Amino acid sequence: MRALSVALLAALAAFCGLAAGAQAQTGTTIRIATTPIDLGAEALYAADLGFFKKAGLDVELNLLASGSTVAASVAGGSIDIGQSNIVALATAHAAGLPFVIVAPAGYYTSAGPTTELVTAANSPITDAKDLNGKIIAVTALKDLNWVSIQSWLTRGGADLSSIKYVEVQQPTACNMVTSGRAAAAIVSEPYLSFALRDGGCRVLAPTHDAIAKQFLVGAWFSTTAWAQSHTDAIRRFRAVMVETARWAATHHVESARILERYTHLAAPPEMKRVPFAERAEAAQIQPVLDAAARFGVIAPTPASELLFP
Repeated sequence: MRALSVALLAALAAFCGLAAGAQAQTGTTIRIATTPIDLGAEALYAADLGFFKKAGLDVELNLLASGSTVAASVAGGSIDIGQSNIVALATAHAAGLPFVIVAPAGYYTSAGPTTELVTAANSPITDAKDLNGKIIAVTALKDLNWVSIQSWLTRGGADLSSIKYVEVQQPTACNMVTSGRAAAAIVSEPYLSFALRDGGCRVLAPTHDAIAKQFLVGAWFSTTAWAQSHTDAIRRFRAVMVETARWAATHHVESARILERYTHLAAPPEMKRVPFAERAEAAQIQPVLDAAARFGVIAPTPASELLFP
């Protein structure tokens, strides 16, 4: 079995009691978990705007530190629905965790990339081959961002075997580059706007384009057992996410204020915002799974396996 985070391995141990716990739940109360970033902010908007209450859902909203913590909580039964990225969900699925996507979250579009590979403003690096023998800073190995970089480097003819990666937190990624400790770094909003405005970094490439021009980045997920025993709640939750996606697309100023309250970070006007999908479709997921399989993160997997009907 491929390496997983400690949190996910702990979740596997906790799974034995999951089915009974899921079947015992009744009513419309849903325990939701997400991370306080733009990609996972749909539930924050929906709660603030009263969309859940309007749909007859009593929601207990939890903000957790990482996607792996969200996944462990869903697998262990303390959370009913969580938000994570597609690669993380596929990795968990490959490890035997019965996760299914119940609603879409954020998606990537080349028209407005919110995650990009940056280098120092005065760096001579201009293409993939210039990174041969260099160090690239990433938030995690074998996650979606790492897969996108590998895809871009391969397309650009770089020597993957000569390139090394170092894991860093988003707030320090640009500093890693400007201090010379890394030649490039992958950065997402809201940190991308700060890096380009104040951190002495410039965009090297929108590496997600090497996967596809548009694809689903994140999704709301549950376990098969919980979803099957709460189909009405799932239907209502999906409807709320669609309503929220439409609202967020036309209310950037208002949503930014909500995001700021939860993240305690400013959302500057120039910040590119994550768009949210209204449907979770296999065609929008498969390119991500294919890219992850190409670089050994998962075995080839049909996207239909991850989707709850």
